[in-house]
Amino acid sequence: MKILIFGDIVAKPGRKAIATLLPQWRQKYQVDLVIANAENLSHGIGVTPASLEEMRSAGVDFFTSGNHIWKKPDINTVLQSANPVIIRPENYPPGLPGTGHRLLTVGVREILVINLMGRVFFKEHLDCPFRALDAILSEFHVRGKTPSTGVSRPVDGIFVDFHAEASSEKNALGRYADGRVTAFWGTHTHVPSGDSMTLKHGTVYRSDIGMTGLKDSVIGANTESIIKQFLTQLGDAKMHDVDEHGEVIINGQLLDFDGLSVNTWQALQESIII
Repeated sequence: MKILIFGDIVAKPGRKAIATLLPQWRQKYQVDLVIANAENLSHGIGVTPASLEEMRSAGVDFFTSGNHIWKKPDINTVLQSANPVIIRPENYPPGLPGTGHRLLTVGVREILVINLMGRVFFKEHLDCPFRALDAILSEFHVRGKTPSTGVSRPVDGIFVDFHAEASSEKNALGRYADGRVTAFWGTHTHVPSGDSMTLKHGTVYRSDIGMTGLKDSVIGANTESIIKQFLTQLGDAKMHDVDEHGEVIINGQLLDFDGLSVNTWQALQESIII
């Protein structure tokens, strides 16, 4: 089974790049499932039902998110649907729309996708991601591993998107999850990390997948508008501008596993002109 993972897809250039390249990558790598982080789909901040459907049509099967998930209120209808194609971080306060984990059936396999968010350097006061992960893993475990509770359900794989700012927090939670989840990757910083590895107890790990967005930018946004925010210390959504054309960097991670262990964990990168 092959799973292709994308980090943050940023605005129209990122969406166009995915629509152009993903069909080629699905065929080239014989991909069974595509997961992408959607929180920056709509002009770089937030996600709408229309932008989700655009990416679904391009070949993305399922979406994780992060702190910008709430920027467009009409996404709530998708989060609350019977079979949502997107999840939000699990460790937001209870009572909010949506959920932070979902069980997917891919062929003959069942896999669990989990979305968590970090607390370091964020203004939000979220619940502990370590304890949120423990709560989910009390209900599910990777088939063949020792369950933490007698009611835990076996699944073929557990995959975690940790949307966090600090690489130290990502590294700590990844090692805390080691041996209990199949793969653990970070999103949010938009800069791909070069630390793809297999941890001591078998979990594959990478601190950040990296974005799909304009190369000549600051994490996908117009360079001048972001520099202005740093110089003036004034910033809002109107200043977060995104150019529509240029060279786009596509970052991905390809995972090949047989239901028991990961055979390969390969970083992918390509650029195209939009």
